[in-house]
Amino acid sequence: MSTAAETSPKKRNEFLYFAFKNAKLRIGLIIVILFVLLAIFGPMFTHHVINDNEAIGANPPSSQYWLGTTLFGQDVYTQFVYGLRTTILVGLIGGGLAMVIGMLIGFISGFKGGVLDEILNIFTNIILVIPTMAVLLIMAAYLKVRGIIIESIFIGLTSWPWAARAIRAQTFSLGSRDFVDLARLSGMKTIKIIFKEIAPNMMSYLFMTLILEFGGAILTAATLDFIGLGPTQGISLGLMMNYATLGGSLLLGLWWWFIPPGLAITILVGSLYVMNVGLDEVFNPKLREL
Repeated sequence: MSTAAETSPKKRNEFLYFAFKNAKLRIGLIIVILFVLLAIFGPMFTHHVINDNEAIGANPPSSQYWLGTTLFGQDVYTQFVYGLRTTILVGLIGGGLAMVIGMLIGFISGFKGGVLDEILNIFTNIILVIPTMAVLLIMAAYLKVRGIIIESIFIGLTSWPWAARAIRAQTFSLGSRDFVDLARLSGMKTIKIIFKEIAPNMMSYLFMTLILEFGGAILTAATLDFIGLGPTQGISLGLMMNYATLGGSLLLGLWWWFIPPGLAITILVGSLYVMNVGLDEVFNPKLREL
């Protein structure tokens, strides 16, 4: 019962045409892919160990140490590629978890309505007004051992409300369409109506929401790591900036220590938001570049 316009080859070809034509989407996607490839294959190009003191003091970039070394003689490139991998992983897990929770609550609330909608809406509003960062700080501070998964779960459990509200509003709109009414009359179960009739017709909106959740999770994780409440083991871009700050890299002029992680976070998250703007232009006929 899904609308033919959403699944027809003509519709897909039209999307691909405008997607390849949109400069914002192309540039953002290329940059994100490059970062992902660097996170996956970057560690293959280093023989150094993340936290080993291999050099004597801080050294600028060279053929031996591509991004130089820290004040403690640790290879910055090795920390960077492994830290980038961790940062992207936290973004995927945290953003993905937030998206799943937001979808479930948003779909059920928007489709069912009534008392269930009121209850879920109240619960969403409560989570929404709670200062997320304060909660994360308290939880992280009281955990002696913190890992990537724990941090990702914390982020996912506290960053879903805005997605739930947005999806709820879209579900309300689509729930009154004729094809949904026909699905109800045919006896189709609620879960099938949501995921076979409603979700496919707002797939573009869901995809853009996922991108925003991904970028938001990266920023939240970087903030926690930077103030020293990130994972107690391993490395991330936020932890690199934390170590660089504690080591006085700015005062000592060790630019190669703090610029790479800070610049990577800025470019990665910025590219995600540029992608989102590009996708909005592609999916919205009024904003398309002719």
